[in-house]
Amino acid sequence: MSLTSFIKGWAGEAMGTVAHWAFLDKSIYFPLDNLTLPTKNGTTQIDHVIVSKFGIFVVEAKNIDGWIFGDERSSVWSVVKPGHKFKFQNPLRQNYRHVKAISEFLDVDEDRLHSVVMFWGECEFKTPMPANVMLEGYASYIKSFDKRLFSDEEVAAVVGALRSGTLPRTWATRRAHVKALHARHSSTTICPKCASALVLRTARAGAAAGSRFYGCGAFPKCRYTAPYPGES
Repeated sequence: MSLTSFIKGWAGEAMGTVAHWAFLDKSIYFPLDNLTLPTKNGTTQIDHVIVSKFGIFVVEAKNIDGWIFGDERSSVWSVVKPGHKFKFQNPLRQNYRHVKAISEFLDVDEDRLHSVVMFWGECEFKTPMPANVMLEGYASYIKSFDKRLFSDEEVAAVVGALRSGTLPRTWATRRAHVKALHARHSSTTICPKCASALVLRTARAGAAAGSRFYGCGAFPKCRYTAPYPGES
């Protein structure tokens, strides 16, 4: 990661921190920022987790300038701005891993967690996005959930567990996380999106019919795929 990318990422996280402290009732919503949690195959870093009686909101913050193209199922999205075009990991897929990690860490059903992707910066969506991917209305979206999912005692227990379970914010933790990311994305046995087992499959239709590829064992809930070495 370049220094510029690191600074932009930090700025996006900082804006999220300001937003939920400024616009969410502190007696109902309990934000935790920049958590690094241990997982079955390394670590995962989460920008924001907001715990409330209405669920656990898992927030991925992006600070990007330009036109954004993407959809729920694509593995990568694109950003276009004058003279530049680049791709980045689908943040919904990225955040699904965070949701799954918290669900497993707390032993809480995933339907009590809400995935939120918030874009900060001078950007514009050029393709339709689901309601939980937004440019504005961050706090309003979170406050739109009004079904009680946790008791006050459970909220306190979740906050305590996440605070005590997160790894310290040190460069050693950062290096370990980057190493774990590299290992996950080069693995042929573990899905980097949800940590389920990868399965060697054969395409049955389309232009790639007959070719082999790695697919997530949790399909259709997780649709991650990766090329099989030697296949075109």
